[in-house]
Parts: sequence; C-alpha cells; structure tokens
Amino acid sequence: MPLRPHRPLPLATPAGVEVLTRILTQGPIPRVEIARRTGLSQAAVTKAVAPLIEAGFVTDQAAAPAELDSANGMVGIGRPVSPLTVVPRSVSVIGLKVTPTDLIGVTTDFTAGIRKVSHRPLDSTDPKTVIEQLADLAKELIGTLKSGAEVVGPVIGIGVAVSGDVDEKHGVVRDSPFMGWRDVPLAELLGRRLKLPIVVTNDVRALTVAEHWFGVGVDADSFAVVTIGSGIGCGLYINGEVVSGAYGVSGELGHLPLAPGDLVCTCGRRGCVETVASSDAILTRIRSTTKQPKLDLAGAIKLAHAGNEHARAAFDRAGEVIGSALAAMVNLVGPELVVIAGEGVAEYDLYEDRMRQAFGAHAFGAAGDCRLMLRSHTFDDWARGAAATVLRAYVRGEPPLHR
Repeated sequence: MPLRPHRPLPLATPAGVEVLTRILTQGPIPRVEIARRTGLSQAAVTKAVAPLIEAGFVTDQAAAPAELDSANGMVGIGRPVSPLTVVPRSVSVIGLKVTPTDLIGVTTDFTAGIRKVSHRPLDSTDPKTVIEQLADLAKELIGTLKSGAEVVGPVIGIGVAVSGDVDEKHGVVRDSPFMGWRDVPLAELLGRRLKLPIVVTNDVRALTVAEHWFGVGVDADSFAVVTIGSGIGCGLYINGEVVSGAYGVSGELGHLPLAPGDLVCTCGRRGCVETVASSDAILTRIRSTTKQPKLDLAGAIKLAHAGNEHARAAFDRAGEVIGSALAAMVNLVGPELVVIAGEGVAEYDLYEDRMRQAFGAHAFGAAGDCRLMLRSHTFDDWARGAAATVLRAYVRGEPPLHR
C-alpha cells in the first residue's frame, strides 16, 4: 500500500515529485536550475514548490544578488536567486540493518543524515526473536527522538535491510542464507508491533538507493555498488533507476559461477564467487593451508601483510575471481563507475592488484574505462540505506510499504 504517514507530502502531480526529488538530492538549488534540469517551466516549478514551503518541508532562502550560476559556472548580476532546500528535521526515519550477530539502528532526517545510532548483539537468528528485538530497537530509537531537546518531525516509516532474496513489494524475506530464513513476512510481523509503515529491502539495494539519492549517484548516469564481506553483493543504478529485477533479484555478483565447481556456497550451489572471494571463504582457505584452525580474520590479514605465501595466495585467488566478476558485470550493463564497499574493504590492498589485472583482462573494449572506486562503509551506513528506501518511497508515494 502507499505510504500514509502522519504528515503526508503535498504532492499532487508527477511534476511535484520530480521537483521535490531534485531539491532533496541536489539542493540547495534555484528554481531556474530545477526548471533547466527537469524541462519544466519556472511557473510549474513555483506551483509545485509553494505547498511544500507552506507545509514546512522546503525552505526558500534568498541568496545574495551576485550568485554563482550553476548552469554555466559564471557569477551573474541581477535579480536575487532563491535556492530551495528541504528542511531536514521536517520528518524522521528509522533505519535498521540485520546481521546474524547484530542489529544496527539509526535515526535519520529528511536528508538521510544520521542523528542517532544504536547497536545490539543478536544471540539468535530465529525470526520471532529477531523481530521482537527489532521492534524493541525501533522503539528505543523513537524514544530518543521524543526525549531530545531538538524539535524533530514525526517518524514517517521504518526501513529494514536484510541480506538475500527480498520481495520488497510484499515485505517478505524469501531466502536469506546468512540468517537461515525462508519466506519470513518481516514487514507484516514488524508492522503489527510498531504500527508504522515498514519497508523491507535487500541490504545492498538499500545501500545503492542511499548512494543514488545522497552519494556518488547524484551526479552519475549509471553506477554499481559492490559490497565485499561475509557475502558479496551488487546493486545497480541504470537508466535512472536502482534495478530491482522482475522477480526482486538482481545484481547477484556473489553467485556468478566463476569459482571451482567443487566449492559449495552458503546458498547451496557450487562454484559461486563467494566460495572464493568472501571474507569467510578467504579465512577458511588460509586456516586450511596454514594449518591454523583457530586463526581469525585479523590474524589472516596480518599473515598476508607479512608475506605468508599461503595467505597471499588466498587473497590473490579472491582478487582474480572478483576482478573477473566485475568485468562480467561491467560488460553486461556498462556502468560508468563501480563503488567497492563493505566490511571486506579492510583487506582491499591485499587483492587490489590482482583484481584490477583480472578486470582489465576481461573487460571488453571501452568497458575497461569504468572507474573502480573504494568507499569505506560501516554497518551504520547499511542502516542509513534502509532509511533512504523509506525516504524514496515517501517522496514518490510508492509501495512497497506496509503497516
């Protein structure tokens, strides 16, 4: 169902949605620049903006007479330009990230700026236990909003990011190997406890939405976010949209069959990229080859940096497979930029050379010009991504949202 929050947006037309999206993702921005970028008339922009200003979602701050003209980079003299920007505290959002060992929660404002952060250990992945603890964490975060000295807007919704195959339309986690979940109606069960709109989404897709609206994607025509850690995921922004896939599955880079067929993945299939290139797979390999079964990931990284041939070989193999997988993805969809993120980037330097070599060897023609960029992310950023999916749905008035 569409989002029906306590404070609905006064957006009557698609033009209004387009205008607010530009202000939110590219503001402060003058009306004339919105008109130029959207193709709308200045009168249409003013008509769309007026109710947003009146309701307190957008502010109109007159600038100095000499203003930088963003269209041509020149400073002009003339009528004052009035840049438009959203009012950050006009709404609040809760973002939650679920892992097998922890729950991470954040409160954000209208710009997805993080206000509060809370982490909780998770001692069970049983869906009922996790949902109860998610509800408690959300209530705790909502309580911080009510008890703070600052005046903040009402909570418009709660976003939950989970790894695996997620049916966003119905809020169902169809298959999450890391959590051991199948067909968990997470949005419905959590919504009963919180009485607020719930958005459930794949965690990498949530991160991609955040980059699209509030990060590198603001100025990019196309990009991909590749996350490396216990699993390997990929979110795609192509042709003006974050790709969801006809069946809710897309960008599953970690499950391309590019690894040896004798290796069994957590998903139950053989030869997936994750069987060689995930942090868990690298650690398992190094434990086996060094005969150190109690070695942790930090110790494995230390061995590799010290030049241990077995540790280095495991990271080299991971880099080779990741580079090949990146080339396959870039050859297929042609993004201009790939952002490499996730907890696995801590050891990025150990496989960067081999990864770039493999990418260069397999990227076809001009696809090899695609930029590969490292971007550090924490679990807080994953939770922020969940909040960003709520903001996007709120502005667009789109499902999937449940209460």
